[in-house]
Amino acid sequence: MKSHPKKEKGRIRKAVIPAAGFGTRSLPLTKTVPKEMFPISGKPAIHYIIEEAEKSGIEEILMIVSRSRNLIIDYFDRSPELEAYLVEKKKEHLLNKLVLPKVQIQYVRQLTVNGLGDAIRLAKSFVGEDPFAVLLPDDIILSNQKPGLAQLVNVYSSYQSNVIALHEVKWEELKNYGVIGGKPIESGVYRITDIIEKPETSPPSNLAVIGRYILKPSIFYYLERLAPGSGGEIQLTDAIKAMLQDEKCMGKICSGERYDIGKERDYAILVNRLCGG
Repeated sequence: MKSHPKKEKGRIRKAVIPAAGFGTRSLPLTKTVPKEMFPISGKPAIHYIIEEAEKSGIEEILMIVSRSRNLIIDYFDRSPELEAYLVEKKKEHLLNKLVLPKVQIQYVRQLTVNGLGDAIRLAKSFVGEDPFAVLLPDDIILSNQKPGLAQLVNVYSSYQSNVIALHEVKWEELKNYGVIGGKPIESGVYRITDIIEKPETSPPSNLAVIGRYILKPSIFYYLERLAPGSGGEIQLTDAIKAMLQDEKCMGKICSGERYDIGKERDYAILVNRLCGG
């Protein structure tokens, strides 16, 4: 009888993508079109996030959606009627545009949009006992080297600890981010000692948290004990701050270009960049 292969140390196979928010920064368009479906060079933004996850070794994805996010679910589903139409009209060459990602995608609905931490809590049964990745679809990272998430996977493999993606931000903009305090360990890698959500004064550094994480399943212990924080919501940042008292957490400055598609300027630059403008 063959024994089951052991899990490779440091391998991250599961990812969670929260995509249930209202996208208030991009109203009125997001009243009907999720920001995750904003087009970029012929594909929606969420497609780039899935591609990054696949290239980083992810095999299973749980996407957190809301009642109004059926466009996302439909996009990653087959369309037999469209396929049959293309064959009938002798447009088979277009079928390759309908190829779906190979990664398995599951969905769960967030009944009440109550913060990122609340969304992540819904992934507890999906995650089980495995470390997992979180990719926020607002942030698209373009890199000529390793994908953004793959860079975090490398740090996890080395330190076997939680890992958060970081980005250097102008001091006057730090009030819009989670910000870390930490000690440099190696080039671009920090041991995080503190984390604050949207500090109004005295941020601990100019290193802001961006939308990529690798977390151990112990994060759910802290999420389940949280009271609402900034904005009256359950904040993932607050759970990580509590976790720092008991567990190690690393920060990695991600190489590459980072675009926040919730900002009109970033979105316009990204579209122009990928469309060859």
